Amino acid sequence: MFRPMKIIAFGDSLTVGYLSPFEATPYAEFLQPMLDPKTEIYVAGVSGETTDDMLRRFDRQVIRNAPDRVIILGGTNDLGWGISIDQIVANLARMYQSAQEAGIIPIACAVPSLLGADEFIPPRLALNRRIQETAKERKIPFADLFTPTADSVGRLLAEYSQDGLHLTPEGYRKIAHVLYETVFKEKK
Repeated sequence: MFRPMKIIAFGDSLTVGYLSPFEATPYAEFLQPMLDPKTEIYVAGVSGETTDDMLRRFDRQVIRNAPDRVIILGGTNDLGWGISIDQIVANLARMYQSAQEAGIIPIACAVPSLLGADEFIPPRLALNRRIQETAKERKIPFADLFTPTADSVGRLLAEYSQDGLHLTPEGYRKIAHVLYETVFKEKK
């Protein structure tokens, strides 16, 4: 019997679809209509979390729920707290490995840029390079959420910036589109 694909969107406020002071608009809501209607997408995002926090709940919210795929978007808050890129990548790699060991396909995501704090763009670019390298090493899908939402100097485009860090509904829609085009399109 055919079982619909099950996807978990896992991460921080960018996965929640944080919009202050409005209702959240998770990118998963925009991704769902692009996929097979039977595909199930669950949002497991917690605002403010670092990759350490995400790692602590990964088994409970991802492995035990046995999705076919898990979209992992994390690292933004770590950078804000000054956590080293090495530690962020180590945490993400542990999540990727745990998923793979459980027969789940992890999808590694680059963190989007920001607007209004240019000094924080270079660390994002460095983190994203490392995430992409790790995805390549592990032979897992990678979605670049930075480049399609940034201008030519790397700043988050104003049309996608809600508060300089979180996205507008159009920004979350763009993330969904990028995920669909780079990861899910051939799966439909």
